[in-house]
Amino acid sequence: MFTAAPEQALYLSMENPDDGLSRVSPHPFELEGKHWPTVEHYYLAMRLIREEDQEKVRQATGVMAARKAAKGWFRKKRGDWKQVQTVVMTRAVYTKMRSYPPLTEKLLATGNETLVEDSQFDYFWGCGRDKRGDNHYGKVLMNVRAKLRDEAQQLAKP
Repeated sequence: MFTAAPEQALYLSMENPDDGLSRVSPHPFELEGKHWPTVEHYYLAMRLIREEDQEKVRQATGVMAARKAAKGWFRKKRGDWKQVQTVVMTRAVYTKMRSYPPLTEKLLATGNETLVEDSQFDYFWGCGRDKRGDNHYGKVLMNVRAKLRDEAQQLAKP
């Protein structure tokens, strides 16, 4: 459960395409030898078992089309998805940040602030309406920020 007080946090939206920290921002990246239009495309595709289903999601033009392509009873989903979904999201966010230095700078500029996905309805990725959700997307961003900060410090050492 998320416990930071509102005044101690920076609230973000993972659904805002204009925010580079969002999973739907149009910042393509390469991962696993493929070109992914957004983090959301990668995340949705990795839920699916069959490569041809993953490809339909990857090649979808736009986030809404990717979401539609990922749905359906005939799309077989991974059995371990609940265990790996935050790892998948972290990989995609990290790769996107490493691909775009200005986004890395933006994330690092948040300092040590608690980052919160301000979703009113998503209690897993966001904080939910009552601010008691798990905030996993905020945690992903903070974990990526810590890794990027560590990498920058390692490079700065003589």
